[in-house]
Amino acid sequence: MSALPSSADPATRRPIRELADELISQIAAGEVVERPASVIRELLDNALDAGARQITVRLSAGGVRLISVEDDGTGLPRDELPLALRRHATSKIASLHDLETVGTMGFRGEALAAINAIAELSIQSRFAGADGAFALDGRTGELRPVARATGTTVEVRELFFATPARRKFLKTDATELAHCIEAVRRHALARPDVGFSIWHEGRLVEQWRTAATLEQRLADTLGDDFVKHGVVVDHAAGPVRVTGRAGIPDAARSRADQQFFYVNGRFVRDKVLAHAVRSAYEDVLHGQRQPVYALYLEIDPARVDVNVHPTKIEVRFRDSREVHQAVRHAIENALAAPRAGDAAAAPAEPFFKPRALPQAASWTQPAIPFASERGLGDAAAMWPAYRDKSATPVSLPTSDTRAAPASAPLAPSAFAPAAQVPPGIGTAAEGSWPLGRALAQLQGVYILAENSQGLVIVDMHAAHERIVYERLKTQLDGAAIASQPLLIPATFAATPQEVATAEACAAVLPSLGLEISPFSPRTLAVRAVPSTLAEGDPVELARSVLAELAQHDASTVVQRAQNELLSTMACHGAVRANRKLTIDEMNALLRQMEATERSDQCNHGRPTWRQLSVRELDALFMRGR
Repeated sequence: MSALPSSADPATRRPIRELADELISQIAAGEVVERPASVIRELLDNALDAGARQITVRLSAGGVRLISVEDDGTGLPRDELPLALRRHATSKIASLHDLETVGTMGFRGEALAAINAIAELSIQSRFAGADGAFALDGRTGELRPVARATGTTVEVRELFFATPARRKFLKTDATELAHCIEAVRRHALARPDVGFSIWHEGRLVEQWRTAATLEQRLADTLGDDFVKHGVVVDHAAGPVRVTGRAGIPDAARSRADQQFFYVNGRFVRDKVLAHAVRSAYEDVLHGQRQPVYALYLEIDPARVDVNVHPTKIEVRFRDSREVHQAVRHAIENALAAPRAGDAAAAPAEPFFKPRALPQAASWTQPAIPFASERGLGDAAAMWPAYRDKSATPVSLPTSDTRAAPASAPLAPSAFAPAAQVPPGIGTAAEGSWPLGRALAQLQGVYILAENSQGLVIVDMHAAHERIVYERLKTQLDGAAIASQPLLIPATFAATPQEVATAEACAAVLPSLGLEISPFSPRTLAVRAVPSTLAEGDPVELARSVLAELAQHDASTVVQRAQNELLSTMACHGAVRANRKLTIDEMNALLRQMEATERSDQCNHGRPTWRQLSVRELDALFMRGR
């Protein structure tokens, strides 16, 4: 992550000047001051652009009576202080080219003017190298000398005093204070090299000291658990680089209150980015759980437009599909990568810590051939690679559960040859097995295993479902979804966008098992649908797919559709509950879990295993008390 360029160097700093009318007409609507947090956001932007390394925020009545932002940046020269309060007067841009390649947090030159119109504003500033400091009264325009070090202090008193109707929409002081703290937190997460402190009614309520690393700032602002239960993200794809930290699936929350995304150091909420993150988690996140993350996207400023929203919280990318793919792949790769040191980690805490587990060096992964293909039915026939006997065999046990009673054991070869059964506890090889060795099967559903930390409990169906799913994805990558022609084409009145999308994606639709063609200038006909969805509503399916294709990269839509079918196949192909497994079969399943990406969650996002440490077991039986 790189910090935004600033005007911190007095030698290269541009003077404040009023913008030309032609440039003003290109700037989005003026600053929107909704609440005290809006003021803080704008003042922090200015402080960071001035090269501040320490910023102090002082508040009273949740920021309604007083907001004071003090920084140690380069400050403002005496003759430029009056210009700072004029609308469209700024030192950050001077031409249309500057506006199209914005490299600073602020750029419109409207914030101070907008704040001065609705509150009592004053500025104290000392320019770097100047003999003294000066204070400007925003109401009277009076300029007088004061004493202070290099930097700037902006004070805003009695917010909305000039517009009392807007003041009625403010919440309680506690609520407004929470919004103010969140505004500072968002800036603090982007700039670990800057210290921040927040005072309210004379009390220090938050302080984040300068941090040497991003991880330290994340821990300070979001808590140690955020870092501990997350994976490092660092991925570059062409002109796009994504860094930061993404939480593991079990760290997900019921609310989206720990989701931070930055584009070139600017906090944003963007639909493309949000969808890309959600797509990366869809294979491992259960239900409506919300992932946690702090991600930083670096891109050429000329490839992103930050001048699309009055509050600058939204952006527009020149190539949104390129960015979408980069973000999705960055998170997928991070979640799938092995986590160093997990095997030798300290005993697990009650909060489950899933891992992408490395394959033991001393263990040869057994190949598990099909005993029967009837369990997958027609779904197997639609995949050419699946039927290719020269391909690597997919590791599935006997999936024809109708042919064998629930109590019938699987063949010894279903999971591992007897000669490859892992050695017992206490051997050198066992130390490299994070999931340990199997002890028993519980109620025909769970595998109980012992590792160096204590007891491991594995949901055997969920675990094997993930193993089968990942292997099918790898083996069948790029294959088209088989389709079934409709006897009578289903026609529907389409919107202009749907017609345009169907024409533009005519080459992509067959890979989704769909055939959609124009029937008239305003009507589309669905002539074929995926074989497994032949009983559904073809029109509803076509509309939803066209809507996805209109917003997102075609390859993303194709992959999601394939993954949904593969997930269904894997669920039917995985070992069922109440199937008796031998110790050898259980151990083979554990070893395969250790070698499979994302094996900590099943295809539906539920956990596949849990760890109970010896310490937790001792606590259950009150040992040592």
